[in-house]
Amino acid sequence: MRRELSLAEIFQLGYYWETKILLTAVRLDVFSALGGKESSVAEVAQSIGADQRALGLLLNALVAMKVLVKTGDRFANTDVAKTHLVRSSQSYVGHLLLLHDAEWNNWGKLDETVRTGRSPVTRHVFETDPELGANVLSVLDRIGQQSGPGLAKRLELAGAKTLLDLGGGAGTNAIAFCTHYPQLRAVVFDLPQTLKVAERAVKEAGLEGRITLHAGDFNADSLGGPYDVVLMSDILHYQGPEANAALVKKCFAHLTAGGRLIIKDRFLDEAGTGPAWVTAFAVHIMVNTEKGRCYT
Repeated sequence: MRRELSLAEIFQLGYYWETKILLTAVRLDVFSALGGKESSVAEVAQSIGADQRALGLLLNALVAMKVLVKTGDRFANTDVAKTHLVRSSQSYVGHLLLLHDAEWNNWGKLDETVRTGRSPVTRHVFETDPELGANVLSVLDRIGQQSGPGLAKRLELAGAKTLLDLGGGAGTNAIAFCTHYPQLRAVVFDLPQTLKVAERAVKEAGLEGRITLHAGDFNADSLGGPYDVVLMSDILHYQGPEANAALVKKCFAHLTAGGRLIIKDRFLDEAGTGPAWVTAFAVHIMVNTEKGRCYT
């Protein structure tokens, strides 16, 4: 039998304080100001242009949250903060947290969305802030590089010669697949601003001769081909059922005889109550996209 939440746990779920403390620290670049050294409140305040008293409260809270450590009156990053929250680190994920912060106001309108069934946004933050979008794509690319090789191996594409990576972002999957399957050539299809990130990634991988970048709107423009494999990765949840049905039909029309359409997304179970993270993600998508949803 599943254990019910205690009252204390319900209160904990209702507290957003720690979330906003962390996001604010990332936005103020507190962790980069600390870097690999110990600093006083005054030193950090001078570095980021903050009020000492207010910053001191924020830093103390971050210590209690186990993101910083404090020795006497001096603060320092924990190892995990130093690795992932300092901008100069190769493993910096702050841009992804800044995306969450940029979407904060939309979450404040969740009650309105639930009452009306309509999202408060008409344009994704990637459209309104292209620089943030490019930075987030770079972080997602780095994270995806950890899972891409395993995905390529599981899909068994040894017989395929051509792949369309639809909405391919930074080209993470195309790079992983072409690296694993030397006979494969790929097309990454995405918006022009997104392909600027993909261009750098493909060049760094040394795959310019096997991966082509195609700029366009996959709902409106020709997809080229035909292809032995079409990969739709994390597209469905950004669109409504009608657009997705039309896109899936379009993808099938661009396959070779016996070709494969592979769909990778965040799916709910039949009851709609799991996996737990996806149920919350479904609400996130409802609030932050015009017509998106998670599907079963």
